[in-house]
Amino acid sequence: MVIGILELEIKLFFSDSLKNKRRIIKSLIDRIRNNFNVSVSEIRHQDLWQRAGLGIALLTTEGKFAQSILSKIVDFIKKDKKISLIDSRMEIM
Repeated sequence: MVIGILELEIKLFFSDSLKNKRRIIKSLIDRIRNNFNVSVSEIRHQDLWQRAGLGIALLTTEGKFAQSILSKIVDFIKKDKKISLIDSRMEIM
């Protein structure tokens, strides 16, 4: 059994309130879940309206597959014009 973990630190460009941030983050989390079949949660900066920390987890049988999926998620985030990826950390256990 292999566990893949991805931590993302992102900046939200068009968020002007916590309510707007929640809407943007919920949409992003739903798109990641639907496209990649992974678990996603906001894990940091819940009180800041232009920043968010996301935690993503994946359970599989192959390390290369986990790394591939998590790398695709990073690329997916980088292509989104509404947010900027500040930092990412990937771990395969």
